[in-house]
Amino acid sequence: MTLARVAKTQGRHGEVAVEVHSDVPGRLHAGLRVFALAASSAASGSTIAGATKDAARRELKIEDAWPHKSYVVLKFAGVDSISEAELLLGSELQVPLAERAELESGAAYVSDLVGCTVFDRGREVGAVKDVRFGAGEAPLLVVEAGAEFEIPFAQAFLVSVDLEGKRIEMNLPEGLLDVNAPLSAEEKEQQKQRQEQPQRHKQAKS
Repeated sequence: MTLARVAKTQGRHGEVAVEVHSDVPGRLHAGLRVFALAASSAASGSTIAGATKDAARRELKIEDAWPHKSYVVLKFAGVDSISEAELLLGSELQVPLAERAELESGAAYVSDLVGCTVFDRGREVGAVKDVRFGAGEAPLLVVEAGAEFEIPFAQAFLVSVDLEGKRIEMNLPEGLLDVNAPLSAEEKEQQKQRQEQPQRHKQAKS
């Protein structure tokens, strides 16, 4: 399970700034052992299966951790320079599923949401194929339904989550899905015409 992603180097002694993908306070702490999965392997969908000898996966121990702006800064044992820290850029920091922290009743890990079907007021929207973390407080469910929708997994919109039944019930604000809906042929033509108008005006003036 992915807890964070290494976003950039931070400092001169091997520190890195990470984007946290866990809502559990203090989940990244001194003494915790994590597996750094190289960016190329993370993109191909590799997951931890208990093996530590995979060349793309590196076991690391957190020496220190502290918040910095929207990131958490980590110092790993044995990573003591910028050049060593650069090798971790883009890596996902993972722990085995068996080591996941206990959640409060009604809470769910976002990694468990992939594969669930989203319903909006009982109407099927599509299946969750990914979860993204952006600037907002709520993670975004990437839902495939012919088009790709980004739906905030926000408490205000959430009705229920049935992980066994792979079903997420939501009450989404009116128009939210329309924002990400694909353009019709007519809308594409109108957009093209609007883009061409300034160019025609410029040519007429010259």
